[in-house]
Amino acid sequence: MSDTAYDVVVIGAGPGGYVAAIRAAQLGLKTAIVERQFMGGVCLNIGCIPTKALLHSADLLEEAREGKRYGVIAEKLSLDWDAVIKNKDQVVKTMTGGVGLLMRKNKITVHNGTARLAGRGSVVVTDGDGKQETISAKNIIIATGARPREIPQIGAVFDGERILSSTHALALPAVPKSLVVIGAGAIGVEFASMYHTFGAEVTLIEALPRIVPVEDEEISAELSRALGRRGIKILAGARVGALEKADGGVTVKITDADGNEQAISVERALVGVGIAPNTADLGLDDAGVAIDQRGFVQVDAMMRTSAEGVYAIGDCAITTPWLAHKSSAEGILAAEVIAGHHVQPINYGKIPGCTYCNPEIASVGLSEAKAREQGYDVKIGKFPFVGNGKATILGQRNGFIKIVAENRYDEVLGVHIIGPHATELIAEAGIALSHEATSESIMRTIHAHPTVYEALGEAAHATATGAAIHI
Repeated sequence: MSDTAYDVVVIGAGPGGYVAAIRAAQLGLKTAIVERQFMGGVCLNIGCIPTKALLHSADLLEEAREGKRYGVIAEKLSLDWDAVIKNKDQVVKTMTGGVGLLMRKNKITVHNGTARLAGRGSVVVTDGDGKQETISAKNIIIATGARPREIPQIGAVFDGERILSSTHALALPAVPKSLVVIGAGAIGVEFASMYHTFGAEVTLIEALPRIVPVEDEEISAELSRALGRRGIKILAGARVGALEKADGGVTVKITDADGNEQAISVERALVGVGIAPNTADLGLDDAGVAIDQRGFVQVDAMMRTSAEGVYAIGDCAITTPWLAHKSSAEGILAAEVIAGHHVQPINYGKIPGCTYCNPEIASVGLSEAKAREQGYDVKIGKFPFVGNGKATILGQRNGFIKIVAENRYDEVLGVHIIGPHATELIAEAGIALSHEATSESIMRTIHAHPTVYEALGEAAHATATGAAIHI
């Protein structure tokens, strides 16, 4: 048994766990964190950060290819895949090193090993050599995250060679000549966009009738057109029946939207159809922590589990969406609840979502269809980037901003963007929703010119008055 008793022990050092630990320490709570693999968790090591590093390389390559139209001529342009991977790895190393520094700065004790709950207020940590240590805590925060989900029924079992998870796709020895991406959510379209730019022949398969199905329907339609123009083959409404490894590649058998059976032969297949929580072997049953049938930890609005003094946050908890910034917000909430602060529950309907494909998409709040389903009297305003000066300068005039507002009081219910810098522009929309802004109040906010973000003011003008200025 450890001689040290902690106010808080956090299990898992991803963007939920390490943020929870920092906030707990800031609030004067004696804090420890347990991590079995690497600081920063999935996001910093094999998720958000490395993926975006690769996407940045893809964007630079695409810009270089288009440079001639701007008077910038790059002769003998080529891709150095080893350098792409090296840059990605360096970014990861820098970011994860920063997390370690934050732990030391905030005087958080780090225990390297695998954690297991051992009765009320006790956590057993087993290090890589099998040595065990029991640490005590008044409160425990479970932040063990999740992993890519396999589908054994159709042969979607990761081998890291032919059938890939998103983790495997971050470290391939070379760009594949051909790639099938199964699942057209954020992960799927990002990898499809990236590897197409790098030179792979890409087919994107989605079981639902449209790609990025959680987004507004008009955004989905525009993205489908944009990816199609780039040469990515899209099969929406298609059901995958089997993945079979053969002849040094993979054969993907599908039934398309018209009921026709197809067999697609590719070098590799990437499966991006959801996540499975990392909750096995944590001792949850013995500790009285309830999970659902899929293994996600059940929590209330304050992140409390069914066991007193035990909290759960991030991708291992039943809350959605599965996003790093949502996990961080939950970590801060849990720490403040433990510290006895008066807090408000998270409004999960106002969490921004960003997808870093080309073109980028981002959204926050209700889609038009969801707003109507919830009974709102809806009005819509849109502004296409074709009318924006900065977008014209950038040569990225495709796409638009769409605002969904309530008609009677003019409150903005949702903002949806496809086009240049969408993942940055959504920040203003997030503040607008959290402050219950109206389309008129956004319209009356003077936006700097020339900027891409002034398109949001134009979309608000279209929502409030029925017409934008520059279109």
